[in-house]
Amino acid sequence: MFYGYGEQIWSGTWLTIELTVLTVLFSTIIGVFAALCKLSRNPLISFPATTYSTLIRSVPDLVLLLLIFYNLQEIVNWICELFGNEQGYQLDALISGVITLSFIYGAFMTETFRSAFLSIPKGQIEAGFACGMSKWQVFRYITFPQMLRHALPGVSNNFQVILKATAVVSLIGLEDIVRISQYASGSTQKFMYFAVMAGVIYLMISVIAGIILNLLNKRFSVGTQRSST
Repeated sequence: MFYGYGEQIWSGTWLTIELTVLTVLFSTIIGVFAALCKLSRNPLISFPATTYSTLIRSVPDLVLLLLIFYNLQEIVNWICELFGNEQGYQLDALISGVITLSFIYGAFMTETFRSAFLSIPKGQIEAGFACGMSKWQVFRYITFPQMLRHALPGVSNNFQVILKATAVVSLIGLEDIVRISQYASGSTQKFMYFAVMAGVIYLMISVIAGIILNLLNKRFSVGTQRSST
C-alpha cells in the first residue's frame, strides 16, 4: 500500500503533527503577550507590538521563513558568545522550524487575541474591581475565560493555516509528510498517488483538530445565551 515507505510516512505525519501543535502553542503565547502589549496605554510597550504584528503580517510567509531560518543559528551563536559560551548551541531543524513559524504566526494570533480582549464588556471588568478584585484576579476570573471564548474561532482558523504552512518547512530540510511524499513519489514514480495520500493525511489531521476545537468552543460557551433568529 505504501510501497515500502510506510514507516517514513508515519514518521513524517507525526513530525507534521508535532510541528503544528508546538507552533500553535508558542504562537498563542506570543499572541496573548503581544495583544496585551498592543492594548497598553504606554506607547513604549504598544508601539513595538504594533510594529511586529503589522510588519510580519505584511511580508509573505515564505520570505520570512527563509529569512528567519537562515539567520536564526547566527543569532543563537551571537547570544551564546555574549554569555561566554564560545561553542554555541546547534539548533536542529525541528526547533528552528517551530521558532520560525511561531514568530510568524504569533503576529496573526496577536490580532486574534486583541480583538477577543476588546470584545469583553468593560462593565464586567469595572465590576470586578468594584468587588475588590486585584488586577490578577480580574484577569484570571473575568478577562481570560471570556477572552478564550471569543478567541477560539479565530484560533481554529489560525490552526488550519498553520497546519498548511508546515508544508513549507520541507524547503528547510524537515522531513515532514510533504518531503517524504516527494521522496516516495520520486522513487516509485507514483506522483499522483503520494500527492493525494499527503492531502488525505492533512485532511484527516484538520478534521480531528476541528472536532477537538469545536468541543473546546462548546465547553467555553457553556452558560452563554445565544440569540435565536
